[in-house]
Amino acid sequence: MEGNTVVGVDIGGTKVAAGLVNEAGEIVYQTRTPMDGHRDAAAGLAAVETAIRSVIKQDGSVREIGICSPGPLDPEKGIVINPPNLPCWRNFPLAENIRKLFALPVRIDNDANAAGLAEARWGAGRGYRNVFYAGIGTGIGTGIVFNGAIYHGRTGAAAEGGHIGIDIHGPVCGCGKRGCIEILASGPAIARRAREALAAGARSRLREMVEGDVSQINSSHVAEAAASGDAIASDIMRETLDALAYWLGNIIDLLEPDVIVIGGGVSRILAPHLPEIRQRWNGAVVNPWLDQTPMVPARYGEDSGIAGAAALCGSVKEQT
Repeated sequence: MEGNTVVGVDIGGTKVAAGLVNEAGEIVYQTRTPMDGHRDAAAGLAAVETAIRSVIKQDGSVREIGICSPGPLDPEKGIVINPPNLPCWRNFPLAENIRKLFALPVRIDNDANAAGLAEARWGAGRGYRNVFYAGIGTGIGTGIVFNGAIYHGRTGAAAEGGHIGIDIHGPVCGCGKRGCIEILASGPAIARRAREALAAGARSRLREMVEGDVSQINSSHVAEAAASGDAIASDIMRETLDALAYWLGNIIDLLEPDVIVIGGGVSRILAPHLPEIRQRWNGAVVNPWLDQTPMVPARYGEDSGIAGAAALCGSVKEQT
């Protein structure tokens, strides 16, 4: 393959996805390797090595390796600190180990930061100076890109926008705080509210959709039922949009980004409702120029981790 290419690696609790990415942000080859985050550190490293070697076989001129790993982590030192879904790694120098294995420069960051950078460089945020990225899926992760660079804060722990609380009396989030946007509007949160409504005796098409097994309800079921006019599902979607609009309105007042990019697994069902979120900003946002803030779907879907990891690499930065 001609041109500058890098390896982008997306590490999760059950798989490692790796891809070959060119200077245009196109993933020209990718592969997946099983990952057991509950084994020892060496086994976790071996899974990452296997995925990377599979990709490098496709292009021996790879210049650099970028890695998305669950946090908390230290992006400057390349150390994975203590991710809940990767207990195999505690204060693990991942970048150093990968560098020794492949004799290539290695960059590491968390998935939302990296996905935001990919969208700013190659995706829906391209051409904008300041980008706010929200990945809404199993959780809610955010990335802030100022002038083409990730904003990390003093220690690298900044931009945990999914754990901004909007309801001090709300349910307890997995992070320990109450009323975080993640516990109110992520995919599991949408499904949880549906199950709670049915458990309380509400009548809804949702029960039929899962043949009575309400434990199988997910956010896609809720969106589909709402689109068909189901009252319970419509109420849940309305509450979700209310929460997201309030949260994103606060983001506008705090950061005034040039663009808001919405990605993650739930973005597909939210995309038709982005105009409704904008309507909810009227009268609820202090910024008088809120109409000048576009809100757009992300370019990268399931591949945001691979693209994001690649975007961390200096050799592709220079080409864009």
